[in-house]
Amino acid sequence: MDKIYDINPLARIMEKLRDKEKGCEWDVAQNFTSIAPYTIEEAYEVADAIEHGDKNDLSDELGDLLLQVIFHSQMAREEGSFDLQNVIDGICHKMIRRHPHIFDKNGTFLNNKQAVRQNWEIIKENERKDKDENSSALDGIALALPALKRAEKIQKRAARTGFDWPNSQGAKSKVIEELEEVEQAANEGQIFEEIGDLLFSVVNYSRHLGIAPEEALKAATSKFSNRFTKMEDMAQNKQQDFSELSLDEKEEYWQLAKIKD
Repeated sequence: MDKIYDINPLARIMEKLRDKEKGCEWDVAQNFTSIAPYTIEEAYEVADAIEHGDKNDLSDELGDLLLQVIFHSQMAREEGSFDLQNVIDGICHKMIRRHPHIFDKNGTFLNNKQAVRQNWEIIKENERKDKDENSSALDGIALALPALKRAEKIQKRAARTGFDWPNSQGAKSKVIEELEEVEQAANEGQIFEEIGDLLFSVVNYSRHLGIAPEEALKAATSKFSNRFTKMEDMAQNKQQDFSELSLDEKEEYWQLAKIKD
């Protein structure tokens, strides 16, 4: 039977890897900035394992993500800013604080997911104000988020202040308006800006319809990819070079691929 570890041996492994005299040269050379892309990558790999329904892979990827927490905590310990225990204490305190309906004997009973979510957001907002009473409603939204997701979160935060369309019709009209502005743009710089405004307005419209734009685009991209692959396969079966086919011929394959969805 394999030895059973807890989180402390993992922390000690990272401490040894980061030893400036006897550690691993690569690990010693890293810093918060150089490791950040790996942290993001590991989070995506966790999401990918979930999407594929592979629980063994998920267990493995969660371990890789946990290692990132340990790595950052060890670097912070070395510079004296915080350590792994601070990280664990912090998240424990935060989860208890944000679930008063569970952990506070005098907490208000919340009987549905929407109420729990609203209460969570109120507590988060109060936490931001406690840190800085002059903070913006948009503070704390990570710059590294995927663009669609970040746009959605910013819009939701703005909406909680009352700055929002009253219904989806206003958001839809804005999409049409922004599309017209793209068509009227006179140069590359203007087109760049107007395309950004158009995408932002589409995210807003999607939000009003209750659709997560990041997930919707992911699904649409997967659908296109699957259909395109089918088109290539059909052409190959007929010993045709897909790239050499006319646009009309490719369109015929596209319609056939749609039927096979």
